[in-house]
Amino acid sequence: QVQLVESGGGEVQAGGSLRLSCAASGVTFRWKAMGWFRRRPGKEREFVGSISNSGDTTYGTSAMKERFTVFGDNANNMVNLQMNSLKPEDTGIYYCSLSRTGTWSYWGQGTQVTVSS
Repeated sequence: QVQLVESGGGEVQAGGSLRLSCAASGVTFRWKAMGWFRRRPGKEREFVGSISNSGDTTYGTSAMKERFTVFGDNANNMVNLQMNSLKPEDTGIYYCSLSRTGTWSYWGQGTQVTVSS
């Protein structure tokens, strides 16, 4: 059974930084991508960014790309999200996900990120 566990969330003041990490276990196949999503209060789930098994990165919006960076260790089935210049509107639950065949099939439990003003 594939399991994804996020870590690194917490509370930070506006302008600060956080690095989220996701470790996947039970992966016995070659995955296509690992990525990050978030759900902010009162809003729909958003795609934040991802990295493919070939190292290509994708971001949900240009604004996210300006402040967030996705990087990982493919050999160890890990992905990270470096978040800089955090804003209160970044507050939410951040989820790690893994795609095996082209769809986001596996999900972590999420980690809370709170940015205070």
